[in-house]
Amino acid sequence: LIIEEALKGFSPREREVIRLRYGLGAAAPLPQHEIARRMNLSRSYISRIEKRALEKLRGAIGEMPP
Repeated sequence: LIIEEALKGFSPREREVIRLRYGLGAAAPLPQHEIARRMNLSRSYISRIEKRALEKLRGAIGEMPP
């Protein structure tokens, strides 16, 4: 629930990359190259989106009360 709450502040693309990459929801986790193929983007761009989203997630979780 904490992660779902934090993801609300993400762009739709960031949310989708994180959900696919880490298997949030009912889906199995996917490698970056598969996410890139599905989203018609380069693998390196998926990597940059993932890195930016994880930094946001770390910041959001750090700001939440226990």
